[in-house]
Amino acid sequence: MSPEPQRILLVDSYDSFTYNLAALCRKAIPNCYVHIIKNDDIELKDLSSYLPYFSGVIVGPGPGSPDIPEDIGLVKDLWKIDDAHLLPVFGVCLGLQSLALENGANLRRLSVVKHGHVSTVEHNGTDIFKGVGPVDAVRYHSLHVELSGAKDIEELASTHDEGNGRVVMALRHRTRPFWAVQYHPESVLTRGGGIEVMLNFWRLARTWTFSRGRVTRPWDQTADAIFGVPWPYVRPLPSAPRVNTPLSASTIRLSIPDLSAPDICEVLGVDDDSSPFVMLESAAHPGRFTIIGCLTSTSLRVTYTIGNSFVHLANGESCNQIDLGSHDVWSWLTSFMNKRKVSGGSSEVPFWGGLVGYLSYELGTDSLRVSADRVSSQTRHPDVNLVRRQRMADRKWPNSFTLPPVIIQHILRIILRPYSTKARPNTSTVILPDRDLYRSRINLAKEHLFAGESYELCLTANTHITLNDPLAPKASSTYSPSWQRYKHLRELNPAPHAAYLRLHPTTLLASSPERFLSYTRPPGTTYKLCPVKGTLRKGPHITRAVAEQALRGSQKEVAENLMIVDLIRHDMHGAVGENVEVKQFCTVEECKTVWQLVSVIEGQSAGGADKTASHYANGALGWEVLRRSLPPGSMTGAPKKRSVEILQTLEDEERNVYSGVFGYWCAGGGGDWSVTIRSCFKYDDRYECDAHSWTEFNNPDFYPGVHEPEQWVIGAGGAITALSDPDAEWDEMLAKLQSVLRVFGAAVPRGH
Repeated sequence: MSPEPQRILLVDSYDSFTYNLAALCRKAIPNCYVHIIKNDDIELKDLSSYLPYFSGVIVGPGPGSPDIPEDIGLVKDLWKIDDAHLLPVFGVCLGLQSLALENGANLRRLSVVKHGHVSTVEHNGTDIFKGVGPVDAVRYHSLHVELSGAKDIEELASTHDEGNGRVVMALRHRTRPFWAVQYHPESVLTRGGGIEVMLNFWRLARTWTFSRGRVTRPWDQTADAIFGVPWPYVRPLPSAPRVNTPLSASTIRLSIPDLSAPDICEVLGVDDDSSPFVMLESAAHPGRFTIIGCLTSTSLRVTYTIGNSFVHLANGESCNQIDLGSHDVWSWLTSFMNKRKVSGGSSEVPFWGGLVGYLSYELGTDSLRVSADRVSSQTRHPDVNLVRRQRMADRKWPNSFTLPPVIIQHILRIILRPYSTKARPNTSTVILPDRDLYRSRINLAKEHLFAGESYELCLTANTHITLNDPLAPKASSTYSPSWQRYKHLRELNPAPHAAYLRLHPTTLLASSPERFLSYTRPPGTTYKLCPVKGTLRKGPHITRAVAEQALRGSQKEVAENLMIVDLIRHDMHGAVGENVEVKQFCTVEECKTVWQLVSVIEGQSAGGADKTASHYANGALGWEVLRRSLPPGSMTGAPKKRSVEILQTLEDEERNVYSGVFGYWCAGGGGDWSVTIRSCFKYDDRYECDAHSWTEFNNPDFYPGVHEPEQWVIGAGGAITALSDPDAEWDEMLAKLQSVLRVFGAAVPRGH
């Protein structure tokens, strides 16, 4: 009988790097089981009786301060375990600070905050650094400890900062089996002090365990009921039968020179403003495909608003509320797609039909269990707004189309014609964010960073545009003002991840430079997240060399990107397990209008979870990766949950559609989602889902004769770090805003 695997208890203080630490632990202790608990799940007096089941404890990092009970939870008591329950413990960052503080050290703020910075760590090559060479370690902290007066604590490593002086980087307890490091051994950029130090901890832990004759208790149902399934694990799918024989996809290809995506859209009825319409467009390099939805009055619409216990299904003249039952909206949509599997399509074509639409920022925060006090289900944009399509037109660069046969006859009758994208100037009212208020919020955000509450905060604000020109053409069955604006946007700001989504009551125009998550069709699915942090607009003298220096040469830009890369690794590990790799770190990529700093993180599921016969073969695991990754870390900061909570106090409005994602879930099992930035959206309350469909006006006349003002929203912002300058951040926000505001014939006033 083979020995039972070692079990490690990992205490998570609501951090966004926890699963990275779990993965490092599994590398150092092969085949161990890692059980993860929150620091407030259980009190030490109750936990003590279960510690004999474990070979060791890892205390992870987290936001906040070790002297605040709500931040540290049970960790502060862990260092006081009685001898009968004593076991090896390894602390990281907040864990080190807590160990030192509980043993008489003093807690101080750093003069120069270190968030996403790499430092050289000096050590003497003993203890957890035995056999370890040079260490370059990533740091995420604004607090540190001074050991003067600390009893029973021995320093093992330190670093020297300009502005901070000497800072403790590692320590151990002299008489108890406790070790800790201030830096992050699990970070992708830590070199020399990661797996090496974890292996040494485990060597020392086993030596201590053997010397004490400590024997772990065999796992049983009692422990299983408390600690549950160990990591790594895949979230179980909802029980729902899958179609035995998947539908098959068919495609026909045409090569038509000089045919643009807008031409196809106009043949397919985009000018009828009352009808739903979707297009995901690759309007600039490196984009490759454009997906156009061939929607009809019977196209199935799926909408959901957080706080509701049902989804809306609208189909033709009917709109029904479907109770979620035991599901949440994520598992309900998994079951929905599980019954609608498609196979046999061209492997080159990214979309064989499926769901297209957007997911809101608040849907992501709801998944984090962050209470949204401002959220009301009344007159809100749906948080899930998707349409199911069985017929699509896919445009491939430069002029190859994959079209369903039913629309080929329409395409062949097109008379190509030049069109003007310059909209008639509107009588518009633009309400910009208040400059002084925004700058004051930046300073408040920085105070949270200095206090250790977060490493980075993505602060945003909304701009509101009211279009009220009685002489402008009204929406009709042959004219769509929003479509004309989208054509203008794609001309002004061509982007690889653009979209025109008219899914009433919401219309979204997007020109995003940032792909968020893509996943290939199974089997052997690859899950890819591509965060963008660091952007430089092109100009006459902005060469690649200049862009490389401005982006890769900037400590601030690289630190921002690193924080999000480590956060995304955590999100991916949480969904797919150990097989996660950073394929590209901080590479400067050239786009049509900007240079940007891009990283690529890829993951694959273990054990053939997405084999053809598996329920995951319909893309459900990709959907789970998406659920765990929202809201996008590049739009929140890290740690994500605490950052979102802080941002709710700094932002006056919901973000709604902005900084969520838009894209598709292919019925063949793939998916592709982009971050909703460089975008604008409107809510039209003339549409409602009642006994009729979303596509019907409340008014008896489908196209009211009276003029209806349009209300549009543009969200914009930027990542605030300890190095941020309020004036520079304000200017960056305005620059992002201006890229979309021009579509409305408006501009940011000089000196604003």
